[in-house]
Amino acid sequence: MTIRSMCPPPVARAPPSETWARARCAHRTSFVAISWNFQDIPRYRYDPDATAFRMELAMRVLIALILAAVFTAAGARPVASPVGADSDSARGWSDYRHGRHTSALTHYRKAAEKHHRVAQFNLAVMLIEGIGTRPRPGEGVAWLRRSAQSGFAQAQYALAELYDRGEHVPRSPATATAWYRAAAEQGSRDAQVGLATQYFLGRGAPQDHAEAARWYELAAAQGDAGACYIIASMYERGYGVAPDPERAMYWYAQAAARGEAGAAAQAHAIRQRLDAI
Repeated sequence: MTIRSMCPPPVARAPPSETWARARCAHRTSFVAISWNFQDIPRYRYDPDATAFRMELAMRVLIALILAAVFTAAGARPVASPVGADSDSARGWSDYRHGRHTSALTHYRKAAEKHHRVAQFNLAVMLIEGIGTRPRPGEGVAWLRRSAQSGFAQAQYALAELYDRGEHVPRSPATATAWYRAAAEQGSRDAQVGLATQYFLGRGAPQDHAEAARWYELAAAQGDAGACYIIASMYERGYGVAPDPERAMYWYAQAAARGEAGAAAQAHAIRQRLDAI
């Protein structure tokens, strides 16, 4: 089941008596309070002071929907051992691929105890998910932390996700942000999206739309379709960055090339506006 399936459908209009948080739409790590019809109340339509508020709501809607469309609830899975890896780590990967999960767990544990960070990550995933054993999330998180502390970006990202959701650990947005940053600075595309979203929402870090835009653009440059669409919208609206319709069209085109629905139409609409000037 995708996260999108947990979101309520948009509505054309809602009674003005309803609160702004008419809908709570889940993205991959949390709920974002949004309004599907924030222009229904006249004072927000005409009050200049409401412009920033309306744009904030619109961007929150966009980010929630894009991330919901891109990410699913699927958890982490073991990863291949690097070339030249410890023999136990390599054997663990071979056993895992061929469905010999109990044997894989044994070999990953041996390699993990020899401080091989990929094996530590794989052991953690198997323990948390209950692959080849009953679920043992406490022990799994301990191994995941050791792998993350040794600098393995995938472990850092996975640990950030757990802290962001409060799954198997106490929820801590600040700790999640720190681990997102550690992985993002190593080039993890998913972590860059996660860190950007933390900055955008002011969750676990001071709200900083310029910093959010920077990390979304880095993730977009690595081919993340959702990040391409989000940074395109930020350039189109001048949100966290200086307005740049040409840059917006470029990123919409990149999003469209990666299958992001509606991106090509957005790029076309900008081109029409520019041609009309």
